[in-house]
Amino acid sequence: MTELVRLADVTKVYQGGITGALNGVSVTVEKGEFTAIMGPSGSGKSTMLNLVAGLDRPTSGSVSVSGTDLGKLGEAGLARFRRDQIGFVFQFFYLLPNLTALENVLIPAQLKGNASTERGRELLATLGIEEVADRYPARLSGGQQQRVAVARALINNPTLLLADEPTGALDTHSGEQVMELLGGLHREGQTILLVTHDAKLATRHAARVISVMDGKIVDDAHLESPERAPSEVIRVHGEEASR
Repeated sequence: MTELVRLADVTKVYQGGITGALNGVSVTVEKGEFTAIMGPSGSGKSTMLNLVAGLDRPTSGSVSVSGTDLGKLGEAGLARFRRDQIGFVFQFFYLLPNLTALENVLIPAQLKGNASTERGRELLATLGIEEVADRYPARLSGGQQQRVAVARALINNPTLLLADEPTGALDTHSGEQVMELLGGLHREGQTILLVTHDAKLATRHAARVISVMDGKIVDDAHLESPERAPSEVIRVHGEEASR
């Protein structure tokens, strides 16, 4: 397999203390993997995700994605990197309330100058919510809002999909639906790095689980046969993905 993400001896210390910091973390993620990062609050798992996304910089060590050392990029370069290579799904959706679902999906594509209404509607249809395209977020359920957020993350065909507690604001049923959705995307070739506190969801859907404690990796388990519930294969591009 091809290496996609590399953290080399990464330390992150926040001003005034080390809460949520990383301490000499080294790890790689291969292209096509579905990796879950687990750990208690303040363990450093979200810090790892933010460093990989180029949203934060390490105090020491290096972070590389697709062979690019993020530490060598300026702010403009990091912005282009995130736009072109990263899709980010957050816990609280962050949909703009004055835009429809479709308009929210298209925001990253508009920033890239490549917005396609047809592509946006296709994504919503693929994720099973085509009917909400012209609705505003206030008229959507939590599960529907998170699916819109996933569609927004996928609109630019990201190399890497990052998900930070994507089920944290959802009820159990909606959370399982979102995880099934991510599992389907992974089976189509999407590389996914997921932060979650839910061990059941992690082992049910991810093929690898990295456990973090006090800023260090304490376990790194490759699951030979994740306990995935059967689900319909999701075809994001209409064809088998080739990431």
